[in-house]
Amino acid sequence: MLKLQIEQLFIKERVVLDSLSYVFCSDEYLLKINREFLNHDFYTDIITFDLSEKQVGVIGEIYISLDRVKENAAGLGISFSEELLRVLFHGALHLCGYRDKKKAEIMEMRKKEEQYLRLYKKQFA
Repeated sequence: MLKLQIEQLFIKERVVLDSLSYVFCSDEYLLKINREFLNHDFYTDIITFDLSEKQVGVIGEIYISLDRVKENAAGLGISFSEELLRVLFHGALHLCGYRDKKKAEIMEMRKKEEQYLRLYKKQFA
């Protein structure tokens, strides 16, 4: 069901999806990736790589720290599963072209995350 929802996200965003892999890992593993590939020395919940090379469809790899998702969920007072869903959609949205560096971009990203969370809950919860 979740796979179907993520496929629908790409369709609704008018982005052709070729393949998408999610890698669930620890804080330490994602910190290593963050240092090695992005030259960032801090923990994060997600890193998204667009591996597409001018092909028709998006090829993506999304790395998610389950440690960070768990901590973020507790801090937000929401369930682990809800925060994990948000992060799953967040990574897919990055591959659809959404960014989250500037305030306006962050607001748009949050709006889209909420849209797909509501849709998922409506259809599958």
